[in-house]
Amino acid sequence: MLIMLIYLDTCCFNRPFDDQTQTRIRFETEAKLELQQRVREKKIGLVWSYVLDFENKHHPFPERAASILFWRPLAEVCVGETEPVLDQGRSLTLLGIKPFDALHVACAIAARADLFVTTDDALLRKLHAFPKLAILSPGEALAKTEGWYED
Repeated sequence: MLIMLIYLDTCCFNRPFDDQTQTRIRFETEAKLELQQRVREKKIGLVWSYVLDFENKHHPFPERAASILFWRPLAEVCVGETEPVLDQGRSLTLLGIKPFDALHVACAIAARADLFVTTDDALLRKLHAFPKLAILSPGEALAKTEGWYED
């Protein structure tokens, strides 16, 4: 039985390709890789979406796109484009969320994901208290999945 479902957005999938000399980026990369290890171990479930497919198809670096696409078959849930997803995405743009980010979040909501994981500071700021879904950085998501602060 899966403990929880997580959605990693495109910027999260791309974090290992960023400049690892920065401590924050190294930390977020390690946390993201640890979350993915838990997906491999079936301790948490991964949500995939048509938005991830679209953005990855247009990735400027084919080798990076291939490494990201590796995760698609490991997803427990794959969300397609539906009217409810589009409607939720539109409503999120009214909060100042960029359209693709809004669609990512809408897909996570449609999948009933427990966590939405991103490295996008603007998105984290705008949705820090979002009632429909926990929007977390990779480190916060790892802490949540491991129950670091439950005592």
